[in-house]
Amino acid sequence: MSNPIVIACLVAVFSWWFFTGVILLLVRYSDGASYRVRQLYALFSVPFILLGFLLVYFSAKFSSVSAVYLSYLGAMVVWGWIEYVFLIGIITGPNISNCPKNVSNGERFIRAWGTLAYHEIALLSAFGIIVYLGWSGENLFGVCTFLILYFARICAKLNLFFGVPRVNVEFVPATLAHLTSHFKISALNWFFPVSVTILTVALACWIERLLAVDLLNQVIGFTLLTSLTAMALLEHWVMVLPIPDAKLWRWMLPQGKQKEEHFRRKDYHGL
Repeated sequence: MSNPIVIACLVAVFSWWFFTGVILLLVRYSDGASYRVRQLYALFSVPFILLGFLLVYFSAKFSSVSAVYLSYLGAMVVWGWIEYVFLIGIITGPNISNCPKNVSNGERFIRAWGTLAYHEIALLSAFGIIVYLGWSGENLFGVCTFLILYFARICAKLNLFFGVPRVNVEFVPATLAHLTSHFKISALNWFFPVSVTILTVALACWIERLLAVDLLNQVIGFTLLTSLTAMALLEHWVMVLPIPDAKLWRWMLPQGKQKEEHFRRKDYHGL
């Protein structure tokens, strides 16, 4: 009989890879479309986020193994939809201009917030809805899944603001090209060890819960959360270590126009 922990790990890893690849593929096909057409793409995809919310809501009432998987899937679908509409340039922010050089850190932060404001509000709103839909239920794994995704993304954005040695802009669509001027390549910043420490502690907590529970649904749930946190931690280390993570998805995407400008330290000065 197959090990349920191994299966749950594979589900978590595959869903992370698959959802990311599908989003990048859809974004690549949308990249050359007009803003009006991309608005229609976003509108027609709204049923997906509604489906995600429904999965979290209904699965929260049950504690079966299938309910745990469905709650995890629902949270991933909600997250994926918000990322998709962000990357096609529909829910971003009011600031669509490049960040000038030699501005103060305060102004850099305000400008960076302006590029992402609507996206951040959408993520926070979705998190609030998921908590409302699932908090009173027996199955909280959908809520915890979105919590991990949300916290890891905030940490990643702050690290890009303070500066990290490696930033991958290969998959940044043309509609969001101005975002790259708000990234910063620099030596390791003070927040990076803080963020990886928090994620490492969270990973240890999930592992402790996984080893402590006996019920199969809880074993599956904490395995999913452990795997997801481990991948979030890995994504942070990719910012400082020479790991060719882009190869995981590059092969499955249609060939687009190569970027003529490369991301170099002297040209970029902050998120």
